[in-house]
Amino acid sequence: MAFTAHPLRGVGVGLRAAHYRDFLAQRPVVDWLEVHSENYFAAGGWDLHVLERLRPDYPLSLHGVGLGIGSASAAHFAAHLARIRTLARRVEPALISEHLCWAAVPGRHLNDLLPLPLTTEALHLVCARVDQAQAVLGHLLLENVSTGLRFAADTLAETEFLAEVARRTGCGVLLDVNNLYVNECNHGEAARAAMEAIRPGTVGEIHLAGHRVTEDAVIDHHGAPVAEVVWALYRASLERFGDVPTLIEWDTELPALPVLLAEAARAREVRTVVLATEATHV
Repeated sequence: MAFTAHPLRGVGVGLRAAHYRDFLAQRPVVDWLEVHSENYFAAGGWDLHVLERLRPDYPLSLHGVGLGIGSASAAHFAAHLARIRTLARRVEPALISEHLCWAAVPGRHLNDLLPLPLTTEALHLVCARVDQAQAVLGHLLLENVSTGLRFAADTLAETEFLAEVARRTGCGVLLDVNNLYVNECNHGEAARAAMEAIRPGTVGEIHLAGHRVTEDAVIDHHGAPVAEVVWALYRASLERFGDVPTLIEWDTELPALPVLLAEAARAREVRTVVLATEATHV
């Protein structure tokens, strides 16, 4: 099943606690907001209060970082899924997304987006988990992740794996363009070729973020402006996948809100130019 409807439009930003009061006071002009689901699991409190105040003014996307859809621990998965369902019923998001990773073993959650072995066995597990999640939550987007390693046993490239999960389950893809570049640097996987493995019509959201270059690896730290090379990849992604809602992610070393909004404005300008050019070629 192809992902054919985009309930979100334009460019959104990640809502973080440092900017709560700015949003409450100013209602800045952005097309939508994305939040990390786990920050709003409590039955009350300041975070949920802010989200419920802003919800009438902005469409919402729930982006999970803790489900660990490739984890072997079924108990953790079921419990976490139930908490996402409770939140989704409360705030009625336009989209729900998760990561292609694992995060838990029996009795312990590791609080990280850990890389999966890209094998047939892992593919069967992830597809079963996606089917289970979609039975509870409805349509789900699954995001490619950045990693510092690959497994010797891998038989698929990451985006090939992700595309096959989407084909088998009908889920959509959340394409993190910065992660494509980070993995190109860390593993020699050509970002544009990786993008070509994903069918147009399956991408339901795009993420843009900053990264940090170190002597040992490139780290997807979400703590800097989007790099020029990633902007170029973003243009290529719009040319391939069309009018897909786009998020500016900034999670560490948070700037003042106008800096974040300026990144969103640049994404909006890039979208306008690329989509207008594509329209003239149709």
